Amino acid sequence: MVGSFVPSRQNVDRDPAAPSARARLWLLVVACLAVSMVISSMVALNSALPDIAVETSATQSQLTWVVDGYTLVLACLLLPAGAFGDRYGRRGALLIGLAVFTVASVAPIFLDGPVELIVARAVAGAGAAFVMPATLSLLTAAYPKSERNKAVGIWAGVAGSGAVLGFLVTGLLLEFWSWQSIFWAFAGAGALLFALACTVSSSRDDDAAPLDWPGAVLIGAAVAVFVFGVIEAPARGWTHPLAWGCMAAGVAFAVAFTAVELRRTHPLLDVRLFARPDFATGALGVTILFFANFGFFFVVIQYVQLVLGYSPLGSAMALAPLIVPIFILSVATGWYLPKVGLRVAATVGLLLIAAGLLCLRLLDVGSTYLDLAWPLLVMSTGIGFCTAPTTSAIMGAVPDEKQGVASAVNDATREIGAALGIAVAGSILAGRYTAALAPDLARFPEPVRERAAGSLAEALAVAERIGPQGGPLAELAKTAFIDAMASSVLVLAVVIVIAAVFVAFWSPGRDGRQSRIVRRRAEGRQRIN
Repeated sequence: MVGSFVPSRQNVDRDPAAPSARARLWLLVVACLAVSMVISSMVALNSALPDIAVETSATQSQLTWVVDGYTLVLACLLLPAGAFGDRYGRRGALLIGLAVFTVASVAPIFLDGPVELIVARAVAGAGAAFVMPATLSLLTAAYPKSERNKAVGIWAGVAGSGAVLGFLVTGLLLEFWSWQSIFWAFAGAGALLFALACTVSSSRDDDAAPLDWPGAVLIGAAVAVFVFGVIEAPARGWTHPLAWGCMAAGVAFAVAFTAVELRRTHPLLDVRLFARPDFATGALGVTILFFANFGFFFVVIQYVQLVLGYSPLGSAMALAPLIVPIFILSVATGWYLPKVGLRVAATVGLLLIAAGLLCLRLLDVGSTYLDLAWPLLVMSTGIGFCTAPTTSAIMGAVPDEKQGVASAVNDATREIGAALGIAVAGSILAGRYTAALAPDLARFPEPVRERAAGSLAEALAVAERIGPQGGPLAELAKTAFIDAMASSVLVLAVVIVIAAVFVAFWSPGRDGRQSRIVRRRAEGRQRIN
């Protein structure tokens, strides 16, 4: 039996001063709680947006940035924050992040303007950027190689379940209190975790070079500008100059970052790592996972609330079973991964996710929760199969002293994938919904047509006020939404299948080697040269 799924260059010799087993377990608990809070915060406000709109008079664009401002700042600061932790201490980075996150979560309780709320969320994202890489890098530095995959698997399982937990907590809070209660909860959780984090051991790279500021600025600009373009694309259109211009500029910044890093003695990120099959597979796998997860959540939450008629809390409870296979399979990573290898785990996982998404196309207006539950089970099983292995592949390819940067790469790919998934699914959902409903709206008055064509939520609100015509309008709008949802999940599934094919050929197997086809092509090129 092969003991590890990929070769590792990490120094795994036990340090006499290494944390005890009890200290490592406590560190794992604190790290999982912290990353769960950060991931939950990404989705926590989605269910509260209608209430926020009423109380703050926020426009639709401002509501978008209340959610996405957090994600944008988080994504663009992850790599510099990870490098900061490697150099100056990972526990210190965690404490800084928790302090900033907590203060930023308190602010919206007392500020009721949409602009102030957006700024507070952006500052919270900056704090989260220090928290996420610190949690994972502290774990991988503290755990010996023999136990590392299990610890990373638990962390990845919690991170993968964080979005569902966010929906669940938000739904519970909104059932009894106002939207400000969400920020009270995050502020309290942040303060508690700050106190708990003071009790864990720290680690850092004792021989760290000075922080690569040119690289930090370039990668921050690349991620920020690209993600900004992706976020704006659904509202403005993918062909709008601002949308594609920002995405093109982001790619240009990334190319510049690559050129600069290749010339630096001590780069922020050694971009040559992406030539390693394990690292590249891990980065692609995590990106596609979150592309699928958040694109799926964006669509299915609306389906559960607007078509099935569930409350925010009921919607969260409906999605809660997703957590079970994700967490079980993530914890079991140390058992099945050495037996099957990264290639099989990631490929099978991605294909199961695609299969679950395709099964959602069988839903119609008359479907019940049971019709939704079994595709959710298939999809969550796939997520569980490849969440921990892809994260472990990224962390295992990087030396111990650079675990903060490796963790930041893992986290940045999550944020980019999430932004892309929401943007792609949202664009297709909106465009297809309007196109499918428009021909059936001809018999309704103009004001009704305009409102109903905007979204299913608006169509149902109008249907409640127009009397006898309301029933047929609601049925038509729900049918159009189902059609649009089918188109969205089809595109998500196609992208995932393409990624799975790449992983099947490029990823290393149980023996640490790539597929025979790739090896033969490489050998052929070597003979030619």
